[in-house]
Amino acid sequence: MKILDANISRLDGTAGTLADLTQGRPALLVNVASKCGLTPQYTGLEALQKDYQAKGFTVIGFPCNQFAGQEPGTAEEIQEFCSATYGVTFPMTEKIDVNGDNRHPIYQSLTQAVDQDGKDGDIQWNFEKFVIDADGSVVRRFSPQVTPDDPRVLTAIESSLG
Repeated sequence: MKILDANISRLDGTAGTLADLTQGRPALLVNVASKCGLTPQYTGLEALQKDYQAKGFTVIGFPCNQFAGQEPGTAEEIQEFCSATYGVTFPMTEKIDVNGDNRHPIYQSLTQAVDQDGKDGDIQWNFEKFVIDADGSVVRRFSPQVTPDDPRVLTAIESSLG
């Protein structure tokens, strides 16, 4: 199965696939959480959405509660927090597992990619980032500590745009 064919619902419950969310565009896929020390990265993620949306790029957030219970809320609570606190306009999915036996198929594929340190496998923490091209292939993987405005992230986004 191609990663873009994977079923994933939006945070509002609308069913679809990853392709429906990317709309044929390259994307930055990020597992997110509302109560994490890295949560302020939402500001940088939204800046990327605003800066690159017109160029055919999108950010997609995947809420996940697997790291110290830092995304405990309901879909409505997550949406309200992201919108009110960070002005998030990029697509957000249903809450998923990114590791373990119930790992979502999208993350089964993503975790095969290596990060900047050559590490693949399980997601380390909230806000791990993957730049994918329009075909769904991973361009680059970044650890949670790499911020959205890091030059390496921007270079990967630019290269994904062609």
